[in-house]
Amino acid sequence: MSQKNIELLIDLGTTLLVVLLGWIAIRIILRIEKKALERSNLDEALYLFILKSTRIILWIVLIVSVLPMLGISPASLVAVLGAGGAAIALALKDSLGNVAGGIIILMNKPFNKDDTIEVSGTIGVVDAIDLLTTKLHTFDNKVVTIPNGTITTSILTNYSREQMRRVDCTFGISYQADIGKAKEILLAVAERCPKAQKEPEFVIGVSSHGDHAILMDLKVWCSTEDYFDVKYYLEENVKIAFDQAGIEIPYPQVDIHIIQ
Repeated sequence: MSQKNIELLIDLGTTLLVVLLGWIAIRIILRIEKKALERSNLDEALYLFILKSTRIILWIVLIVSVLPMLGISPASLVAVLGAGGAAIALALKDSLGNVAGGIIILMNKPFNKDDTIEVSGTIGVVDAIDLLTTKLHTFDNKVVTIPNGTITTSILTNYSREQMRRVDCTFGISYQADIGKAKEILLAVAERCPKAQKEPEFVIGVSSHGDHAILMDLKVWCSTEDYFDVKYYLEENVKIAFDQAGIEIPYPQVDIHIIQ
């Protein structure tokens, strides 16, 4: 066997040894990182993203380190990868924006699974959060998929973050009605509501003078999970109580006068 072949075998063996040692090192690093991440409170999607990203970066470092042993210039490979990476980044611009949005959501946690949120006029319960999208189901059981980039650049309302919510109701009464009596009725209905909280106190008062009615506000606090039960109770029972007391709830109407 010629000296050249011997040197070639030695170089190849050295390269394989470096790859083997690098592979072992990568496994050890990933195992340590995995244990550290398991002790953290990171979301599962972010946890997996970090693991995959670390694996890719470590393999790139290993490959670039091995290339000179094979007689390949790392600079030329880096240039090719840089050009290709720029083209890929341009093509996947929106997807990368969604991934960035997903990371922001998973780290900042503006909402969690099972929270009720509103984004861009869509209200629903969060079913799943991943790096690209967030999935909700609406109250009429439609499944809505929202890109994470949209969420991070829109106004987000989380209805589940706080333990308590305020129910705001507005009722119109006739201009001929007794305001004092109407306030007594609103208070009585609120006090009878089984799921309404007595503290903070109920807010009852005239909010404005409309074209067809005096508008009265009734504001009641309740547990977040009881919001709709309290809302429906107040709307229904105030109407019943006003009818029983002879207080008219007017509606817009137009008078037409025919002149002959």
